[in-house]
Amino acid sequence: MLTNYSCLANSMQIIASCNLTPEDNCLGLLPLYHIYGMIVVQFSVLLSGASILYLPKFEQETFLRCLQERKITMAHLVPPLIVFLTKHPLVSNYDITSLKKIFCGAAPLGADITTDFLQRFTHGVKLNQGFGMTELSPVSNVDFTCTAGSIGHLVANTKGKIVHLETNKVLPPGEEGEYCVKGPQVMKGYFNNQKATDEMIESDGWLHTGDIGYFNKDGLVYIHDRLKELIKYKGSQVAPAELEAILLGHPNIQDAAVLGVPDDAAGELPKAFVVKKLGSTLSEEEIIKFVEGRVSSTKRLRGGVQFVDEIPKNPSGKILRRVLRTKYL
Repeated sequence: MLTNYSCLANSMQIIASCNLTPEDNCLGLLPLYHIYGMIVVQFSVLLSGASILYLPKFEQETFLRCLQERKITMAHLVPPLIVFLTKHPLVSNYDITSLKKIFCGAAPLGADITTDFLQRFTHGVKLNQGFGMTELSPVSNVDFTCTAGSIGHLVANTKGKIVHLETNKVLPPGEEGEYCVKGPQVMKGYFNNQKATDEMIESDGWLHTGDIGYFNKDGLVYIHDRLKELIKYKGSQVAPAELEAILLGHPNIQDAAVLGVPDDAAGELPKAFVVKKLGSTLSEEEIIKFVEGRVSSTKRLRGGVQFVDEIPKNPSGKILRRVLRTKYL
């Protein structure tokens, strides 16, 4: 549950970090039903006095023509669009040198693709990454230093810490642990689910993001892994357990697990690890089609299927995902 206060507070926090002016022309491409499109783009831009030009959907030439003809100075984008701008030959046909600032969020943006982007566009455009989640209304970090791979510093009036995964002890710079955040943007809680709320937010207000990372001596935060099991595909959350349940419903599948595998364009892709029943001739294509017919587009097994001899589990039957990742990826 997000409150009017948390959303307004986060809008003001974003404004303090993004430094927009009434002279900025911003691109509105992200859906307004998504927290990124609603708070980060719509509210924060308009409260800054800047203007927004909305496109109903992404189409390559329309997108590029808009950047060129409307002299867009700032755009909120997602990693797949950064990949498009970096690699697609069509981009060379357009003049987008009016674009001075890009903020990328909703999914991780790799340091390599950031470097490649800046090597293609040398007119002074700044590519900054941010970090957030719906439970944070949604932003906690914005990188205004153009440090490849970093999610940047904390936004105004926000505290952050890295804690040990087992002891919850606060860790010093350079040591990896779970990233925790505290500030006015933290959600009120999960609707009608006090247990889930208490598991995520401590009694003193610290929210556990479920992400593994570290911060350096300058306060820049880096996120490297996910403690939580949710797979983030193009900003949408995909629950492995849901896909595993579907897979286990197939008559020729003995056991299954799903992990997110890194992808430059989408962030993560769901990949299935499957133990076939003895004597089964089940193929990867059959499994992909089986799942595809039972889920929404964002939950398809775009990372593929890998057949394995067993799914590692602990004595209580919980899948050991880290062991699975280490063994097969």
